[in-house]
Amino acid sequence: MDLISNLFYGLPLLYILYLIWKIIDRKRHQNCYILDYECHKPTDDRMLSTKFSGEIIMRNKNLGLNEYKFLLKAAVSSGIGEQTYAPRMVFHGREACPTYEDGILEMEEFFHDSIDKLFKRNKISPCEIDVLVVNISMLATMPSMAARIINYYKLREDIKVYNLTGMGCSASLISLNIIENIFKNEKNKVALVVTSESLSPNWYSGSDRSMILSNCLFRSGGCAILLTNKLSLKNKAMFKLKQLVRVHHGAKDEAYDSCAQREDNQGNTGFHLDKKLPKAASRALVDNLKQIAPLILPIRELLRYSIAIFMKKMNWSSTKGGPKPMINFKTGVDHICLHTGGKAVIDGVGANLNLSEHDLEPARMTLHRFGNTSASSLWYVLGYMEAKKRLKKGDTMLMISFGAGFKCNSCLWEVLRDLDDGNVWKDCIDNYPPKTIVNPFMAQFGWLHDHEDPDTFTIPDDYFIS
Repeated sequence: MDLISNLFYGLPLLYILYLIWKIIDRKRHQNCYILDYECHKPTDDRMLSTKFSGEIIMRNKNLGLNEYKFLLKAAVSSGIGEQTYAPRMVFHGREACPTYEDGILEMEEFFHDSIDKLFKRNKISPCEIDVLVVNISMLATMPSMAARIINYYKLREDIKVYNLTGMGCSASLISLNIIENIFKNEKNKVALVVTSESLSPNWYSGSDRSMILSNCLFRSGGCAILLTNKLSLKNKAMFKLKQLVRVHHGAKDEAYDSCAQREDNQGNTGFHLDKKLPKAASRALVDNLKQIAPLILPIRELLRYSIAIFMKKMNWSSTKGGPKPMINFKTGVDHICLHTGGKAVIDGVGANLNLSEHDLEPARMTLHRFGNTSASSLWYVLGYMEAKKRLKKGDTMLMISFGAGFKCNSCLWEVLRDLDDGNVWKDCIDNYPPKTIVNPFMAQFGWLHDHEDPDTFTIPDDYFIS
């Protein structure tokens, strides 16, 4: 009888211990790990030299002298070098009349290169993929690009599939958010994220200044990323996701209209970048940082900043009229991975976060070498950090991205092992950062920049002579 009584009274304790074990076990399986990633490096025959960039500009008969000069100034100040990549149709002289197949070809070249390398390097079979998320903002196909990947690699019939469009440059972190939510509810999954942008159908051939600017910034690229929540693969993982925050200002007209695809007065489709864009980006960044800062920064830094703000408002600060107090994100983050939206974006975020040139170097060098590759830009920046052997076990890294809508997304990663794997930068990393960055556009097109009289403007006879 005593034995039965002891078992009876012990059952609640055993049940409680069982529930605790279930909660801990579930929590262990909810983590999101990056196993590997592969950035796409197009072939050299798609590289945009300075001279060829000028030929593309000169082919646009809709431009007048003022537009030519505007493009030159934009190119000179863009921070982009002459080793970036463009779609094939540009090299065939068909940027004014791209075909449906041009966009698909551009994406398939990227798919087959990056995904193949990722599977081969990690010895993962396509049939092991449980979740596929594809984000390509400005190319909608039927069947979808996700379906094309499924067909090519013969993925399983029960795979979870998400095909995102219209998410802009911040789409890869949105894709990660989808994966994170799936991992919280399902164990032992492997996910593939494919992030890129198709420039072929979106090369602008008109004369609207707010739209020709995008031709100076956006370049071909893409990234494939393998993620998992399998505990058996944890020791192979590169990063562990710690936090992810998304902010969307689409309800504000000024932010919503700051960057959008539209037609100009002549019916040419392009991507409009408004003068209000920096302001919209700044506001979205501030709201995003307000949410993620308490999650990633030490209490001492939050208290210091709060006290400094309070003293400033009460005019108790010893530096009256001085600069506004700034929160120091480097107290809780070792590395900052910024989207390469453009030189102005990098400068603006650097000023807002009080970042050093060392912090901004990966974004600046990525912009110079690969340009703005839309949602995949973050991963080229990450590749730079890895190639420079900056990422050590235990380090934390904050990713920040912006996108049309207007959105600002950020996430915090923990580095799980020392990283110095070879990647897309391996053939040129020793050349970065250069001691001096010489802008080749000014040397090549200085005559255009200085020309003032539209009536006497002519292209030099030897311009197209190599």
